[in-house]
Amino acid sequence: MKEVLKAAETKMQKSINVLHEEYIEIRAGRANPNVLNKVTVDYYGAPTPINQLAAVAVSEARVLTIQPWDPSVCRLIEKAIQTSDIGINPQSDGKIIRMIFPALTEDRRKDIAKDIGKMAEEAKVAVRSIRRDAMDKLKAMKKDGELAEDDLKNAEKQTQDLTDKYCKEADSLCTEKRKEIMEL
Repeated sequence: MKEVLKAAETKMQKSINVLHEEYIEIRAGRANPNVLNKVTVDYYGAPTPINQLAAVAVSEARVLTIQPWDPSVCRLIEKAIQTSDIGINPQSDGKIIRMIFPALTEDRRKDIAKDIGKMAEEAKVAVRSIRRDAMDKLKAMKKDGELAEDDLKNAEKQTQDLTDKYCKEADSLCTEKRKEIMEL
């Protein structure tokens, strides 16, 4: 019984961590080095993250600078950013790449806020799915005689408490990110 609950909690925590990672990569009109997390450069035949090829820093509130350690990689990094789905064109002087983040319009902020809500709902659906799987395992254990009726009820309550906890966590992450997006 404890193994089932522990496995369910671990999976639920992973779902919330994935949601948190998705939120980190959403740009809010400010320069954020995390938008480059999924961008890789074909460096000598191997897909390499930009932060392993260059120093990435926020030089101003809406300007991200990328300074490659090897200047010959500058074009490759620029090309990788252009082909990614970030939506910002990099500007390069051959040594340093600058990404200027445009200020978000009110409509764009609202669209992003809707997307944030959808992501939170997907995370909550994942958590509920994990709950359902755990409940099924517990019921099977009872059917096989491994659990008593009282133990099953107790385990179901603990599973529901975990579900409620992680759904609330998803909601609070969503509220925080929406607030960040909507502020000017």
